[in-house]
Amino acid sequence: MRIAVAGAGAFGEKHLDGLKNIEGVEIASIVSRRLEQAQAVADKYGAPHATTDLDETLARDDVDAVILCTPTQMHAQQAIACMNAGKHVQVEIPLADSWADSLAVDAKTRETGLTCMVGHTRRFNPSHQYLHGKIAAGELAVQQMDVQTYFFRRKNMNAKGEPRSWTDHLLWHHAAHTVDLFAYQAGRIVQANAIEGPKHPELGIAMDMSIQLKSETGAICTLSLSFNNDGPLGTFFRYICDNGTWIARYDDLVTGREEPVDLSGVAVSNNGIELQDREFIAAIREGREPNSSVGQVLDCYRVLGDLERQLEAAR
Repeated sequence: MRIAVAGAGAFGEKHLDGLKNIEGVEIASIVSRRLEQAQAVADKYGAPHATTDLDETLARDDVDAVILCTPTQMHAQQAIACMNAGKHVQVEIPLADSWADSLAVDAKTRETGLTCMVGHTRRFNPSHQYLHGKIAAGELAVQQMDVQTYFFRRKNMNAKGEPRSWTDHLLWHHAAHTVDLFAYQAGRIVQANAIEGPKHPELGIAMDMSIQLKSETGAICTLSLSFNNDGPLGTFFRYICDNGTWIARYDDLVTGREEPVDLSGVAVSNNGIELQDREFIAAIREGREPNSSVGQVLDCYRVLGDLERQLEAAR
């Protein structure tokens, strides 16, 4: 399986680190906005080709699939371009930054029959996998999820502290993780509300946001998001269930009383990004729909589109 990675920033390297652990995978090409960065990452991971032009990579016959770790605003257009070139594609979250573009990617997936998967990593973190297994087995049901997504990003920086060429977004990027996970664990979302704080004078985006969700099972979710938080960073999930309480912190899980949960037998790795990439590769090899396919996560973007309309109406 010969993979190209577009986007050589912080998340691109996380995927490349995960791909190193998957048997039979070769890195065929690295695409980045700056050629020197693309070449440096290609050298580090043994890729024979580096470029600033995605189309150049898509024209190569030694590329089977592409992982897009590019700016949010480019995801939908680039995913469609990959499939038009006959390449399987994994799009890092979010699939798009509008409901219309999400539908366009879904239509192209159906038209081509190619594997198109979205990087909803929470479905793959061992912590959430562990609880999903219990939910699927009927051992517990979610009553409420309380989620905090907190960063300190008052400047346009990426996860490595490097300047970004684009602006991140709390709703279409960071809320997408929780909106999809809540539906994955508790059922289709039937009610959603959102409010936002003031916009940053330079970045032009809301720096704080609060979202409420309700699923068809009656479960509720409260999501707080901030780029203003100067404290513990990341996303923390509290599952309040009919048969226990758990707190998930990425790949780790504790009970509501902070007792560690052994996740060693949940998956072949404790790295959610690697597990996500393993699913992408396996789905292509086996000719099946992957977990987190466009079709499976599409409803998340319906909800995000509804929330965006609510926020626009209140501005």
